[in-house]
Amino acid sequence: MGDTDDTEEMDVMDTLLANADGHWPGPWILLVPLFWAAAVVLVVLILRRTVWRRGPWSHGCGPGQGGQGPLATLGDRYARGEIDVEEYRARRSVLTEHLRQPQTGGGK
Repeated sequence: MGDTDDTEEMDVMDTLLANADGHWPGPWILLVPLFWAAAVVLVVLILRRTVWRRGPWSHGCGPGQGGQGPLATLGDRYARGEIDVEEYRARRSVLTEHLRQPQTGGGK
């Protein structure tokens, strides 16, 4: 009677282990969800460091700037007629001052 109980127990165990004849994936099956979780985390981290950082809250991309900074804002204001040509040129020269070569002698 002890032998039949052991056989029945083994049959149940075989059924539970998906026929346990070498086709059961074993503990490696647990790595599949871990792999996909790691892949999702990696994609989110890459997007946070590249694409999502360039939102409207980042510098140079605010409303009215068009993503190009103060010169673009100045050009937009001139195009809308908020400032005249003299004011546009004066402000543009101040903004582009650092692009010109420094003058020696301290004069104009």
